[in-house]
Amino acid sequence: MSEFIQNIIAERLGGKMFGKDTKIYKFEKIKRAKRAALEANPGAELIDMGVGEPDDMADASIVNVLKVEAEKKENRFYSDNGIQEFKDAAAEYMKKRFGVDIDPITEVNHSIGSKPALAMIPFCLINPGDYALMTVPGYPVTGTITKYLGGEVYNMPLLKENNFLPDLHAVPEEVAKKAKILYINYPNNPTGAIAPVSFFEKVVAFAKKYNIAVIHDAAYIELTYGEKQESFLSVPGAKEVGIEIHSLSKSFNMTGWRMAFVCGNEVLVKAFATVKDNNDSGQFIPIQKAAAYALRNPQIISGITTKYQRRLKRVADILRKNGFFVNEPKGTFYLYFEIPKGTKSGRKFQNAEEFCDFLIREKLISSVPWDDAGHFLRFTVTFEAKDLQDEERILNEIEKRLSSEEYIF
Repeated sequence: MSEFIQNIIAERLGGKMFGKDTKIYKFEKIKRAKRAALEANPGAELIDMGVGEPDDMADASIVNVLKVEAEKKENRFYSDNGIQEFKDAAAEYMKKRFGVDIDPITEVNHSIGSKPALAMIPFCLINPGDYALMTVPGYPVTGTITKYLGGEVYNMPLLKENNFLPDLHAVPEEVAKKAKILYINYPNNPTGAIAPVSFFEKVVAFAKKYNIAVIHDAAYIELTYGEKQESFLSVPGAKEVGIEIHSLSKSFNMTGWRMAFVCGNEVLVKAFATVKDNNDSGQFIPIQKAAAYALRNPQIISGITTKYQRRLKRVADILRKNGFFVNEPKGTFYLYFEIPKGTKSGRKFQNAEEFCDFLIREKLISSVPWDDAGHFLRFTVTFEAKDLQDEERILNEIEKRLSSEEYIF
């Protein structure tokens, strides 16, 4: 019965071979290793340091706005490209937090989370044969959709020796001339790096030289420690060449609420709104109103960043004690570090996937491996803890498990 549809599945998804690929992707490998570890250690606690989502709920004041607005009959309608109240709040937020002037009528639009925005942008810019310049390791959605549309992806590695910034000069001239999108993300997932203004200035110059639209994914921009991440749009000329995508998921613990906004270049914002209008009918109005409240009360973020900074520092100290090189965390809630070559007990690791599998099965610590630009592991500090006492217990357990081995680097 399924053969009929199997024969007409689009080639971009694999055509007749759709669903028949026997390759096991890394996240499926992680799931299998976790199941095996728990089966081999019944009743044991698996500490999940791979989940890249906040562990707490949104602030009670935000939830209360949602409750109040959801009871209003007038809020039941489609919102299409968003309510003006949210756009106004987004423009105010950009000015207050980053000194960026945004026209709330023409230069901002909401999105049902940042992932759909990143998926829709290629529809605005990519024709068959065009390139998207994507950083690796990184969030692949824009590149995936580019390929669906007949475009090509050029990967720019984020290397430790370059402070995890892409080397724009390394992009071949013939690729740069065909590029329509340059995707960057700072503070960066997974490296935790922050981009200086000087790098953004180079991005603007590069974009103007080759007529490339810049997409800055600023999902983690509020999660910084000791050094602020400036907005890409704060750099002269940035609004001429690109947009910035802001999300409430990480900064306000609103992951499942699915609220984000796109702001910057007026024409690209309009193009995004046009594509969006043909994809969805807007986020539920009470969610937009709650999000507007959140953006107008950024003091809520301080308690969230305090927790992450405390946890990041502690986990970084644990890793250093065991011989790992870890940069001082500057942004996001991730720690990104190179894997060891092996253990003194005789284990050897060819890549990060192997070390990740070892930690899950042998130490019951889950993480995410990255083998795109070197062999690195990503720990997140968004593990579940009931309170400060429970957090300390988990951190002590992480230290105990990691310290039960001696590593060779």
